[in-house]
Amino acid sequence: MSRNRDRYSARMHQVLAHIDQHLDTPLELAELAAVACFSPFHFHRTFSAWMGEPLGEYVRRRRLEVAAVRLLAQPRIAVLEIALAVGFGSNEALAHAFKARFGCSPTAWRVTQKSKRDQVMRKLNQVIDDGSEHHVSILQTTMENTMNRTVTIVERQPVTVAYMRVTGPYGFAIKDFWQQQVAPWMVVQGLLGNARYGIGLDDPLVTASEKCRYDACVEIDASFKPSAPALKQTIPGGKYAVLPFRFPQDDIPAAWEYLLRDWLPESGYQLDARPLFEHYPAGGYYDEATGAFDGEVCVPVTLL
Repeated sequence: MSRNRDRYSARMHQVLAHIDQHLDTPLELAELAAVACFSPFHFHRTFSAWMGEPLGEYVRRRRLEVAAVRLLAQPRIAVLEIALAVGFGSNEALAHAFKARFGCSPTAWRVTQKSKRDQVMRKLNQVIDDGSEHHVSILQTTMENTMNRTVTIVERQPVTVAYMRVTGPYGFAIKDFWQQQVAPWMVVQGLLGNARYGIGLDDPLVTASEKCRYDACVEIDASFKPSAPALKQTIPGGKYAVLPFRFPQDDIPAAWEYLLRDWLPESGYQLDARPLFEHYPAGGYYDEATGAFDGEVCVPVTLL
């Protein structure tokens, strides 16, 4: 039974990746069923059971969520260009669907969300905060610390990784996932000393927290075949803006906040469609006594 479930999981991950990579195409049922190696009838029912929402609703949600993220991340790209890139045939088609989902037009979303930095911080606090003034002061201190650090532009090579995915709110549950599920698997596979990556596939300001996806990744050789429940993917290479941090002296969400909301708009760069991730280098600093470790926030960028 477990082997069958692992096989289904691998097929579904292939379909989800295919959908995100082809949002500008019609994405017909027969095409997606073929990617998953199911008949169209069985695939439609299996997808709904596996994902908790019908295929059509999922595709529509992803189109709108990616559009919402790109409207903010790529401020100089026309709304029509974004609409076409996620599978809407016109400004009007995107505007109608966008208003039904977000309550405003794409243009209004782009304008109002840019000015809501305080709401971004409140949302982040809801995800990770314990409600204490002490935690808020840590966020503020981290923001001050990161402003004094150098963001560098790095040309990264593609990286092959084994990954395990968890769906749900970002925050402390991610730490538990690494410790309780990913790390023991890495030990068995002999990968504990390899570089690691954490990929948040969804923006919690756009996607409902219970649907946010996170990939815990470890670097592997291209020929390595990870055992279940891990799967295999490639993190794209290219130009990234990189900001180092040290946890727990630095609060990781605050580092993301600084890079995306403060540094990026003034940098002359904008986000592109590659995933954002945290990088934990092989042989990086780690203090067993305190649990402190070094990492990097890596954001894919292209010139405005």
